[in-house]
Amino acid sequence: MIYLDNAATSFPKPAETIDNLNNFVRNIGGNPGRSGHTLSLEAARVIFEAREKLTSFIGMKNSERLIFTQNGTESLNMALLGFLEAGDHVVTTSMEHNSVMRPLEFLRRSRGITYTAVPCCSEGFVDLEHLGKSVTPKTKAVIINHGSNVTGAIQPLKEIRKVIGDACLIVDACQTMGSITVDMEAATADILCFSCHKSLFSIQGVGALYVREGIELVPLKFGGTGSRSESIEHPVFLPDKYECGTPNTPGIASLLGGLAFIEKEGLANIEAKKQMLRARLVDGLRQTPGTHVYGHEGRAPASYLAIVAFNIDGKLSSDTGYELSRRSIFVRIGLHCSPVAHQTIGTFPAGTLRASPGYLTDEADIDTFIEAVREIAGK
Repeated sequence: MIYLDNAATSFPKPAETIDNLNNFVRNIGGNPGRSGHTLSLEAARVIFEAREKLTSFIGMKNSERLIFTQNGTESLNMALLGFLEAGDHVVTTSMEHNSVMRPLEFLRRSRGITYTAVPCCSEGFVDLEHLGKSVTPKTKAVIINHGSNVTGAIQPLKEIRKVIGDACLIVDACQTMGSITVDMEAATADILCFSCHKSLFSIQGVGALYVREGIELVPLKFGGTGSRSESIEHPVFLPDKYECGTPNTPGIASLLGGLAFIEKEGLANIEAKKQMLRARLVDGLRQTPGTHVYGHEGRAPASYLAIVAFNIDGKLSSDTGYELSRRSIFVRIGLHCSPVAHQTIGTFPAGTLRASPGYLTDEADIDTFIEAVREIAGK
């Protein structure tokens, strides 16, 4: 089996992820903050430690402002629905995931917000001049997909901050977190949203967002927090204000393992290997007659993640994906929940295939994949 769908979720998981998950389920298992017994306290310790480590990982210090969610989609919904009000204007790009576009469209219809989607080039990079001109006095937030889940294009956050001024910068870092350094302080982002089951190596069901001091969101959910249980008023202190109900503590325990693995391997080494795999993948596809790669040229290699969209001339992505799966090679097909991005790169409505190697992918896997594509393209 060759798994090249790490942009959806990383697989296989490192041993540290599995060991931490198993240890929690077998030996701890309590509900954090809901009792005073030893197992409940130990579960709370797991969440506290993960919150501290993840806060440090993104370059921040106040771990109370790091909020755990179910996934990147919930993080983005929490940011958008909790921050935007009637009459607000939002600037975003034409490379956004539906986790941004669908909430914005809902808010346009339900609250009367307006939004401008700044066009990107066919490789997926935003036009900075156009972005700056789209910001008006009514613009409350600018929402940027840091790394495209379609072309792998990495947007320049520091340059984006310069052209948008003081508008709140909301960053979708689902694809970049754990693949490259994401320093929220250096990027001067105001709200950082991401999932943890991709390059942070947790199991599915864990996401997070960090909300900079001075920004308050209306919670998406209200209910039990294990704190101030004598009151029917929801807590206003963090992180309880945004976290209620039983958390996915086994998943958060697995995240601790994923973070330990990244620390052991070194983020620079992870990035270097994935860049090597990306280059091998792109070169192999480009040397295959009849195969078209979207993006990954004309810019420095560090401008792209190891996410490569391609098509074989005259073949549907679904047909090619089926042929690959028959060979136990697994990639993503279709629109990747990003129709506006595919409109931008000219592949709507048919979509593309997407190959996304991970840190645990071997060079031999890439070579076998390329040979399979050549065989299919030659039929």
